[in-house]
Amino acid sequence: MPLSTVTRPADTGLSPEPNATDTRKARFWDRIARKYAADPIADMAGYEATLRRVQGLLTMEQEVLEIGCGTGSTALRLAPFTERLLATDVSSEMIAIAREKLAAQPVPQLSFAVADADVPMAHPGGYDAVLAFNLLHLVTDLDHALALATRALRPGGLLISKTACISEMNPLIPYLALPLMRAMGKAPHVLCFDAGALQAAMVRRGLEIVAVERHGTKGKDIRVFIVARKPG
Repeated sequence: MPLSTVTRPADTGLSPEPNATDTRKARFWDRIARKYAADPIADMAGYEATLRRVQGLLTMEQEVLEIGCGTGSTALRLAPFTERLLATDVSSEMIAIAREKLAAQPVPQLSFAVADADVPMAHPGGYDAVLAFNLLHLVTDLDHALALATRALRPGGLLISKTACISEMNPLIPYLALPLMRAMGKAPHVLCFDAGALQAAMVRRGLEIVAVERHGTKGKDIRVFIVARKPG
């Protein structure tokens, strides 16, 4: 598949119809994709801790979906611990970079596709785990996105997430700096909530909270790691 063009094969189970919100989000992330790919991870030790934790939750018999995969670095690390991992992102440029990485470092279990976390999967109940890293504060509607992630899971499946809780930051950032940056086109749409509100939203969608952790190693960690289970 050409890196500059993204199609959606019939077997991905992804909705092929974009909407205006998809397009706006995609344009923002397309524009910054190469810079995003070049930026270093701010807390590598915390990132590695999260990877180890997630690896311990996956098995070689599982079908896994990652939503909001960005440029695919995490998917490349986790796919070998699954039977199959489909990693998706709303940005075709992010997916193009991810496919470049996959071509350079082939992982048979892994595939990439363009899809939005705010858009339903065509075939529900197909995954043993849904991964959502640094994503849930960026969706259009949290309850809707969580409902779609839950719908994608098989009974007993896990939603594994790590999310920036913007409400836990200095109030000047979410209520002054971020709106200004967004107006200037330098920041995406961001939802402001804390870890408690995120857990409550998951419970509203019928998920059972299994674990709530923080893996950061540099000062205050606003990124909460949550494992939630869809009842069997």
